[in-house]
Amino acid sequence: MNAKVISIDYRQPPLHDYSDVLEDTVAVWTEILKTQDAAKTAMFGSSAGGNITLATMHKLEELGLEIPGAIFVGTPSSDLSVKKDTWHTLEGLDPLGKREGLIDATFDLYAPKGNFTGPLVSPIYGDVTGFPPTILISGTRDLLLRFECIVN
Repeated sequence: MNAKVISIDYRQPPLHDYSDVLEDTVAVWTEILKTQDAAKTAMFGSSAGGNITLATMHKLEELGLEIPGAIFVGTPSSDLSVKKDTWHTLEGLDPLGKREGLIDATFDLYAPKGNFTGPLVSPIYGDVTGFPPTILISGTRDLLLRFECIVN
């Protein structure tokens, strides 16, 4: 395909929270825009990276920056605030395991002030009407299967 791929080595918990992650993704995106047309560029991520991709769209819009021409999100952790039914009905079928314990602790490190409903932490709570064309995938036995997109 002769496509360029850039992987962002963003700062991570426990030393850094979501605001640092988004600062890193926006910094890389701003550099990309110096040499690449936003409309001809896609951004993608899976799981936590799916969350970061969606949250980055909110951050780019907040900053008034151009957004990519398309995004791809695979099984995004788009809502860190609640425990949807698939966390329980699919427990034991997904390699992530249980939410209680390690995963909850990880979420607490990612959003240390406990604001799990802000769109930069849980992108599902933001307006997605301005987002570019999006490919969203999930597996049938994915703990994150049950999520909704809220369009204002």
